[in-house]
Amino acid sequence: MSLSPLAYADSLRIGTIDFVSPDEIKVLLEIEAPDGVALNTGTPRPFPRINGYVLIPSDEGHLVAQVEWITVERSQYPKRKGMQDFGLVDLPYPLRKMSLNPLGCLFYDGSEASGKEKYRFRRGVESYPTVGDSVLLPTQNQLRAIVESGDNRHIMIGTSPLAANAEVRIDPDRLFGRHLAVLGNTGSGKSCSVAGLIRWSMDAAKKARGDGCAPNARFIVLDPNGEYANTFKDMGDVRVFAPEPSAGVAQLQIPLWFWNSAEWGAFTQASAKTQRPTLVQALRSVRDGVFGATVTPSHEMRRYLRTLVSAIQVERNSGNPWRGAGPAKGFRDRLIRWKEGLMDDATFADAESSALSGLIQHITGLLAMHQGDWPPIFTPQEVGALIGQLSSTHSVFGGSDTDILPIDADVPRPFTGDQLLRSVEATAELLGVSEYVETMQMRIRTLLSDSRMKIVSGTDQDLTLDDWLRNYIGDNQASNGTVTVIDLSLVPAEVVHIITAVIARMTLEALQRYRKLNHGKTLPTVLVMEEAHTFIKRYKDDAENQNSAAICCQVFEKIAREGRKFGLGLVLSSQRPSELSPTVLSQCNSFLMHRISNDRDQELVHKLVPDNLRGLLRDLPSLPSRHAILLGWASELPVLVQMNNLPEEQRPKSEDPHFWDVWSGQKKREVHWEAIAADWQQTHSEQVEDDQESTGDAGNFDDDIPF
Repeated sequence: MSLSPLAYADSLRIGTIDFVSPDEIKVLLEIEAPDGVALNTGTPRPFPRINGYVLIPSDEGHLVAQVEWITVERSQYPKRKGMQDFGLVDLPYPLRKMSLNPLGCLFYDGSEASGKEKYRFRRGVESYPTVGDSVLLPTQNQLRAIVESGDNRHIMIGTSPLAANAEVRIDPDRLFGRHLAVLGNTGSGKSCSVAGLIRWSMDAAKKARGDGCAPNARFIVLDPNGEYANTFKDMGDVRVFAPEPSAGVAQLQIPLWFWNSAEWGAFTQASAKTQRPTLVQALRSVRDGVFGATVTPSHEMRRYLRTLVSAIQVERNSGNPWRGAGPAKGFRDRLIRWKEGLMDDATFADAESSALSGLIQHITGLLAMHQGDWPPIFTPQEVGALIGQLSSTHSVFGGSDTDILPIDADVPRPFTGDQLLRSVEATAELLGVSEYVETMQMRIRTLLSDSRMKIVSGTDQDLTLDDWLRNYIGDNQASNGTVTVIDLSLVPAEVVHIITAVIARMTLEALQRYRKLNHGKTLPTVLVMEEAHTFIKRYKDDAENQNSAAICCQVFEKIAREGRKFGLGLVLSSQRPSELSPTVLSQCNSFLMHRISNDRDQELVHKLVPDNLRGLLRDLPSLPSRHAILLGWASELPVLVQMNNLPEEQRPKSEDPHFWDVWSGQKKREVHWEAIAADWQQTHSEQVEDDQESTGDAGNFDDDIPF
């Protein structure tokens, strides 16, 4: 004999409401309520359970609430020896109470073909219960519906231990489109979760396509510790780049002509008053060539004439030529030096040679009128006529009015380091600040001469911008693979922040231009930043002295604020959320939080969620491996997730060291420091390589981690 709906509901009753407020509901549990295992829900399950779910009947269906705490309420009147209180009734059991946080409503959504009832969960509370209303245990079917409700939940990432092991699925548009932060202590499973999210997403997309082709997806993983090099090797074409290439790993190339003026300024520590303007003008000059064209003497002269026009305009704007005898002498001396660079060449056309000769004669005549130790001042008319003559000659050599400030200093047009140095020297000479830019030139020379910097100097001189975009972001239809892993572990510390900033900025700007050229359509791309607290760190907002770390953080702040509009999603993985940029963290709409034990980090995490949802976060210090709390835009409600298991070969190489196994001899570790020294000092020899081969698998690592 089956129970009627009313009788069945009565069998699920565990208590009545005793207190109601917008963020808390207190319940008085009945004496018959289960105190260990509930057997009346169809399947035995633990009850009462902190952070578990209960139902309160309402007009719309059921109000879903989460258990925050459970307590025992004893009599407020103390028992005294020899005193009898006839107003008290001693019950055989003490009264139990629990506190609930209202989450949303569960609605009846019809029945399946099998007769099984369907339910739908919706976040938000329209009406609150009243005192005396019943509190029910959800059935297995209702419990799963609470977690599994929602549209477009295409990707299964795990199960919920608090909801009858219901499948936890996510909508990729919500997860990646609004930025995700994966937070947790080291060893809590963050890296495995990040790798799993990528892998499970690609598996689901491939299955949905139905044609066996790889998804048209783009994941770019910035890997500071070299953990992901082999994680996705079974997924087909995976592009892996590193400073030191090897089998299956290509040479990482972030050529210096990718760097913009802010990145160059941060690396060279250029001063704001003198060095930075010189550097910006030098970058403009060195980037002004015809794209892909060979530089000719005529082109070099056009560049020189354009720089002269810019320099004299600066002098005119400052008033130096007519401000006094001293400034006029300085302007005259610079004019003499500038004239020395106006040299004819046999390759010049007749019109070019004629125009250049006329310009030289004009300057010679002007200098003749301003001789002596204290020459007379230059009049504005004289300076204007000089600029006009220079502009006319510049036009004969192929220049235009828009060429005077030719292009943005940040346009990624190819140039070499030597060309930049010459441009800095020439610009400093023209502006009369040569003695002030020596330290900046020295830093640039150090960058070019350091053998470790082949990552920026480049080994492939034929690398083009479209080749780089194709290799690092992905080709049309992602035909060359869906995942790019960029190993930053051996990038020199002097440039690691700059390199990271350049990669992230180039990705964002490429997607900006994709939308511009495709009538508002976006190209969905996900940028994954491991150890985000190192690269997206709080910084002092000092506009005049921005170091490379601050520049890197500012790039990610821009991505966090604007990336969504251009199809660029951000995934951050960090063990120290308190050190992350508040701007970036505030723009993350979804959070996957593993075990967090640090007080400062816990305090910050608690500020990310509403007050009535903080009960679940109290589990953070005690979460086991593979367990995480998913909350935010990607989840209808905060839910505890046991992440799917990853096979050992698919895990990032971030396992804990096995001290005891090595100490006890269970696992061998051979050490040949000569091989390490040779690799470190870049003095590889055949003998060292032979020694390495003779060690066999001595360099292998064990991957036994509980994930």
